[in-house]
Amino acid sequence: MLPMADTVKRTYRSPARAAAAGATRARIRAAAERLFVEQGYTATTLRQIAAAAGVGERTLYDAFPTKAALFAHTLGVATVGDEEPVRVADRPEIATAQEQPDPRAAIAQLVAYSTALLERAGDLIMVSVEAAGADPDMRAAADAGTDATHRVHLALTDNLYARGALRDGLDPVTAADILYALGSPHMHQLLRRHRGWSVKQYRGWLESAIIRELIG
Repeated sequence: MLPMADTVKRTYRSPARAAAAGATRARIRAAAERLFVEQGYTATTLRQIAAAAGVGERTLYDAFPTKAALFAHTLGVATVGDEEPVRVADRPEIATAQEQPDPRAAIAQLVAYSTALLERAGDLIMVSVEAAGADPDMRAAADAGTDATHRVHLALTDNLYARGALRDGLDPVTAADILYALGSPHMHQLLRRHRGWSVKQYRGWLESAIIRELIG
């Protein structure tokens, strides 16, 4: 009889297979993002995405059984910039911003991170906002994004308020509301996409506006 240890099945993951699967997901995400942004959520089908990504429909459905699941994955990766299961609030850039002793430096770091996030994910966020009225999955995605973003902002403004850095008469909730409005994907869409501002121009304006409104 073989020793007990030899009878236990071992799970083996081939690095090459994992890399191939990751490359396939990346192709699917790229195709999905382009079609969702160009056509909208409702008009885009999984069949179209599979064809654009150069994969079989079965391969796509095995990875993402529903369009909502694919959109959530695509938006999630675009938001944080990778496939790691670490939310924005727990990213080191956000933690470092919170720890900045200079309130202006804290705002500058948050703006730098938020600008990069919106450059990656802003168009997809707007897809979810525009589809929210007609699709419950998109409504849930838009609401979840709103809540998560406001929590990140409130954590910063709570910190600034505790240090006496907010301008006189401004409470942390109102400050977070202002931060949320100025840095919203809607404002990014208007200035970057509609008015053609450069990233540098947008980021500089946003940083100055937030400092003016929150710090004085």
